[in-house]
Order: sequence, then C-alpha cells, then structure tokens
Amino acid sequence: MKTGRLHSDEISNLLLLRAAIAEHFDTADMRARNGRSAAGLVSPAPTPPARSWHDLADVRAGAAARERALSERRAQGRVRHLLARLVDANTTERAWRIGADGEEAVAEQLARAGADWRVLHAVRVGDRGADIDHIVIGPGGVFTVNTKHHPKAAVWVGGDTVMINGRRVPYVRNSRYEATRASRMLAERVGFPVPVTGLIALVGARRGFTIRAQPTDCAVVVVPSRGVGRYLRSRPQRMGLREIDAIHEVARCSDTWQR
Repeated sequence: MKTGRLHSDEISNLLLLRAAIAEHFDTADMRARNGRSAAGLVSPAPTPPARSWHDLADVRAGAAARERALSERRAQGRVRHLLARLVDANTTERAWRIGADGEEAVAEQLARAGADWRVLHAVRVGDRGADIDHIVIGPGGVFTVNTKHHPKAAVWVGGDTVMINGRRVPYVRNSRYEATRASRMLAERVGFPVPVTGLIALVGARRGFTIRAQPTDCAVVVVPSRGVGRYLRSRPQRMGLREIDAIHEVARCSDTWQR
C-alpha cells in the first residue's frame, strides 16, 4: 500500500494478487465516492483513465538508432549527406546508421536461440534518450544485449578492458550499469528478484577477435555477434515457463521502463 510494489513468494499467484489489489482499490474508491455523493458533499468523480503504454514486442531491432540517424540526416541536409556517404565520412549519422545495421544483425542471431526465448528490441529507458538494444528472456535467465558494430575492426578483451583497434572503450562498465538498472526496474514490476546479465555483442571484428579473459564478476559477457544464439542455448536452465512469461509480460510494457 505504501510503495505500490507487488511481491509474491509464488509466481503463479501474481495474477491473482494483481486482480485482488485492483478490486480492492475499485471497491474502496466506489464506496468513498458514493458516501460523499449521498452526503451531498461532492458529485461522484470520474474514473481516471488507465495509464497508457505500448507493446514493445512490436518494435523492430535498431528502431531507436534508425530514428537518430534520420534526425542527423535531416540536420545535415541532402547534399551534405550524399557527399558524406560518397566518401564514407565518419559522421554522427553514419555512426547511428551502422549501429542500427549491427542491431539488426544481432537480432537475426537472437532469433535462432529457439522458441523458448523471448526477445525485445530497442527498449527505450527513462526520458533522456537511453535505450537497451535487446532484452532476452529465456530458460538461461534474463540478458540485456548491447550491440557494438565496428566494421573491419580488431577487438581485444581482457577482463573489464575492451580495446577496439587499440583504443580502450567503456563497454563493460556501461553494460554492467545497463543490466543492473534493468534488473531493478523489472523486479519492481514483477514482484520478485530478476537477476540480469549484460551481453556485449560485437559485430564486424574482421581483423581479429581476441578474448583473453571475460569480465571478472560474471555480470557481463563479451561475445561475437554470430555466437550470441549459441551462447544463450548453452546456459544452464534457471527459469521455468511461468517465470519467463511473467517477466516477459512486464518487460514488453513500455511504462515498465519509463521511471
């Protein structure tokens, strides 16, 4: 009643719990309004509209990045954009466009994980333009997948250090934060703890992909994009169908992520 959060020790009771809470509030609200109306104090207040949300299961991979690329393209202007494409200049528009291409490539691999896995793409989080490239929910657990597309790059991974063409990038730190945030937001809505592992899926590393050691805390794993589906299928079973469906139903609601 104080926090608005649900908790059930038995996952199968969640639907009953939600129904009971909704019925309680509806009944209490109706009694209060009827009481005020009978006393001649106020007229019955209209029922507030349901909170709006949209189904994230309908969002295509790379949607957020494509949107940003289009915005940058419009800002460039048609002539400047065509010239930049002609010489393959490293523009902001190009970065977003290549990022979207990478997300689509990873989505194809995720689709091969199997029918037991639920996948969401381009999940917008908060109100500052952040998004999670992919969220994957299945027998092996819950994963946030951060796609990084580096055409013809050389990749080196050693614990928390990731090097792209000899340049250090903060991919592990960012992926760890993303997974932790997703875990908290899902748990608040579903009513039980939801451990989340961050995956960094690297696309286009054609000049070499070396993994000396994975990040030490096991909260983040780095994989080549073509190995994403195989990695997920290799995970030991941690959840049953009830847990998978319960988390997926919450994760696919856009308002789960807008807090």
